[in-house]
Amino acid sequence: MCTMIVENVKIEGSGKVRDGWIPLDQASVSYDHPFDAPFEHALNIDFVNASLGPSSRVAVELSESAARDLVRTILAVLDQAKAGGHLSKK
Repeated sequence: MCTMIVENVKIEGSGKVRDGWIPLDQASVSYDHPFDAPFEHALNIDFVNASLGPSSRVAVELSESAARDLVRTILAVLDQAKAGGHLSKK
């Protein structure tokens, strides 16, 4: 059964697609059936630039434990960067 759990967030960054790098302006995060990963449900992240069309997409499908480990790791790295004075003051 589909969960229909999805959230969208505006982002700033770049992603690598077949033809090179593209600017990214949105991420869609869902917990639902993956297209490729061998799980019943997965945390799915689509990084997109909607103005460039459907082929401008970087997709990730993660198990629950991998997603939680990734979140903890991202936060740890950002905390280290902040402690080292490397984050801009925004």
